[in-house]
Amino acid sequence: MLFFVLRRLLLIIPILIGLTLLLFVIARLLPGDPVGLAAGPNATPELIAQLKRQFNLDQPLPIQYWTYLTGLLHGDWGMSVFTRRPVFEDILTYLPATLELVIAAFLIAVLAGIPLGLLTAVYRNGILDYLMRSVALGGIAMPRFFLGLLLQIAFAAWLDILPLSGRYPLIETPPDTVTGFYTIDALIAGDWYAFQIALAHLALPAIAMALSPLATIMRMMRAATIEVLQQDYVMTERALGLSSRLILFKYVLKNAMTSTLTVIGLYVSWLLGGTVLVETVFDWPGLGLYATQAILTQDFMPVIGVTLVIAIIYLLTMLIIDLLYGVFNPKVRYA
Repeated sequence: MLFFVLRRLLLIIPILIGLTLLLFVIARLLPGDPVGLAAGPNATPELIAQLKRQFNLDQPLPIQYWTYLTGLLHGDWGMSVFTRRPVFEDILTYLPATLELVIAAFLIAVLAGIPLGLLTAVYRNGILDYLMRSVALGGIAMPRFFLGLLLQIAFAAWLDILPLSGRYPLIETPPDTVTGFYTIDALIAGDWYAFQIALAHLALPAIAMALSPLATIMRMMRAATIEVLQQDYVMTERALGLSSRLILFKYVLKNAMTSTLTVIGLYVSWLLGGTVLVETVFDWPGLGLYATQAILTQDFMPVIGVTLVIAIIYLLTMLIIDLLYGVFNPKVRYA
């Protein structure tokens, strides 16, 4: 097991190096002049040349990449032309908001998708099954940004029970930063009022992000559960007189989760990538909004930095998923 984990961690290094090379080349080959945009329309050629030297954009492309790659090893992720701040500091500023949103959406999708998948499999072809399958089809087909707009119209504009956008009201003071997650920081401070405000702002974007993975997880769990229920050992357990609840939660759930885990792991990266649209719609100050601003200003380094963070989180998540295979399926062995 230890050898397996170390081997997977070592494999992450060449993957990230290849990813940085690909992103760096693509970013540099795209048309546009980020220094010119940052300097403004009235900038002199001397000022533009000075900014290019400051951001290391006056060197040949291989030297720029080598400087960037060696800087990564020392924690230097480059400078943002637009914010004039180190990219790593910007990422640390925006990352907690994105992680809070992604984790909330992930918990909604998993905690609702798995039980609903079990129920629709056990009571398949019933009213609940048909209803959930219709909801799942709509959840998969509907774009996230469009769902976000519908939720804003319904719960913020019409019903006026949830805030329209933002992470916290501008006229309110957020809880003291401990983890960067407003909900958790409010609980640590014992401030239930701040917790309710943070949770209310988190609800709509989290639901908008969670509906599609929830639908997919539910459908995958339903199909896997139906397949397991038809296995010979399940019929044998029923013949031995074991209760349906014991069979379902001790044997069927564990075996059905093996195939569902892969989908759950893949949706972590899907949620991270989906923050770009959702955070823009809800004005959520996270990595997605930061990346959108960087793209609009043709600021290359933040885009590469955000992509690297998403890739690292995704690779570590897939490692955890591989380890969980051994928990749900003892037959899996790691060399």
